[in-house]
Amino acid sequence: MNNQKTKIMKKIIFSLALLACASVATHAQKIKGSDTVLPLSQKEAESYLKANPTANVTVTGGGSGVGIAALIEGVTDIAQSSRKIKFDEKGKLQEGGKTAKEVIVAYDALAIIVHLSNKVDKLTREQLEGIFTGKIKNWKELGGADEKIIPYSRETSSGTYEFFKESVLKNKNYLAGILSMPATGAIVQSVSQTKGAIGYIGLAYTNNLVKEVDISYDGGKSYVEASIENTKNKTYPIVRPLYYYYESKSEKIVKPFIDYVLSPAGQKIVSEVGYITLK
Repeated sequence: MNNQKTKIMKKIIFSLALLACASVATHAQKIKGSDTVLPLSQKEAESYLKANPTANVTVTGGGSGVGIAALIEGVTDIAQSSRKIKFDEKGKLQEGGKTAKEVIVAYDALAIIVHLSNKVDKLTREQLEGIFTGKIKNWKELGGADEKIIPYSRETSSGTYEFFKESVLKNKNYLAGILSMPATGAIVQSVSQTKGAIGYIGLAYTNNLVKEVDISYDGGKSYVEASIENTKNKTYPIVRPLYYYYESKSEKIVKPFIDYVLSPAGQKIVSEVGYITLK
């Protein structure tokens, strides 16, 4: 009788182990956050699912802050972010007994775009600061037409908003009442349709509907175009890492996908999407 009970118990334990393995294999991985990282994650997931038909990966945007908040709440497996996790966000994770792990998956240059009709084709960091803090209000102050400057920004939950404030505005406050857009695509659309408009976007979002402006970080001595080549050779100044954050306890679930993104095949997709590879 005891032998029979032992056999039954072994079968139950074996069955539970199989179920546990299956749940890891079939777990629907959720990736949420940065709109900058969104097109990259979508393409990576598409390619990964072709190579791993039994896997299940869903990708949504909303902003870096939204993704990290979802990680804190336990409703996403990976938070995609265009900025580093903040001290208070780490604290909230720790309060919930969680630890975030950080992986840099690519690099991105932030391009400055204006309306196609704008004659201004280069700006210094100081001029950008003046525009986005509201000190410079008309394009004629910058050698352009007598036209009001209409700056577009990402909303405060965006990592791009935070990075631009830190790198370009040197942590000065944005112009009060600046036009905030919920996604990068909305900035491209708004700038393309609005004379006098200016905005900032990830390099992968640039297209022929808007004009890119060359940037100087040395007071106007030299101006550099936002491009993959200039980002790689470190001459373009507005560059940042792009991150994935995940909870350490979820490593088994997320590692296969993250390993794919970091692999030669995944890094090839980084280049194809318009970002800069790790090597």
